[in-house]
Amino acid sequence: MLTSFYEVGDNGLWIFVLVTVIMGGTSAFVSGKAIAETWRPFWQVIGYCFLLGLVVRFIHFALFEEVLVSARNYAVDVAVLLCLGVSGYAVARKRQMSEQYGWRVKD
Repeated sequence: MLTSFYEVGDNGLWIFVLVTVIMGGTSAFVSGKAIAETWRPFWQVIGYCFLLGLVVRFIHFALFEEVLVSARNYAVDVAVLLCLGVSGYAVARKRQMSEQYGWRVKD
């Protein structure tokens, strides 16, 4: 199913999971969390995820000899990174708001 959206090389699906989901996703989650913890605006998460997408594409190319310039692969990488980056932002912002405005939370 992933192969219809993503051009996997000879190395297979585990490279996508390793590089994009685990390595890139962890970086995106931590970046989103850091952006929220420093009270910066949400749109910066989007910018950082697009930049991380370039890094992830380069890692795929440099280490595993996959295609460097592929709009479809880049779009899938960025989509995964955006999901995890936004999740990190939301987790940190929710924690901040509950600590800052705990008296407003209704149980």
